[in-house]
Amino acid sequence: MEDTKIIELYVNRDEKAITESQNKYGRFLTFLSKNILTAKEDAEECVNDTYLTAWNRIPPVIPESLKAFLGRLVRDISISKYRANHAAKRYSGMDVLLSELEDCLPSGDTVEEGIERTELTQIINGWLLTLPSETRTLFVRRYWYGDSVKTLAFENGCSQNTMAQRMFNLRKSLKETLEKEGVPV
Repeated sequence: MEDTKIIELYVNRDEKAITESQNKYGRFLTFLSKNILTAKEDAEECVNDTYLTAWNRIPPVIPESLKAFLGRLVRDISISKYRANHAAKRYSGMDVLLSELEDCLPSGDTVEEGIERTELTQIINGWLLTLPSETRTLFVRRYWYGDSVKTLAFENGCSQNTMAQRMFNLRKSLKETLEKEGVPV
């Protein structure tokens, strides 16, 4: 079923919207959540919470892209679940991703005080557009989808050390761009 039809089901408060969302995007959402949480049960819970959140937000929000909308919801819900679990010292899956990026991104307080979140997004998007397509895809797969360095290295026919060095150089480049734009990191 096309996204516009699924969104229409949400708007009309038809419960079939959740079934259709699950049929079309369930595997994608589970993949995203599981990359953040690593525990299958927690990922499934976050995916179910995603459908409920979508039900409550559509309307008034009418997403342009249902996949992006649901992906953003499941990521936010999974990160919140991760933080709750991490406080209880149950997980370490997201620690690696967050620690890799912490040196090149400003803290939340600094962003709020220094520049608006949308300006930071524009700077990062502009930086991403300067990268070759393959490199941009690697960065997004690592830091948005949470793909492991091992997976990326295997798929690109290189060693894990080579891929880790490539990710390091990308983070360094991002940090330099942010500093050049006056973003405190």
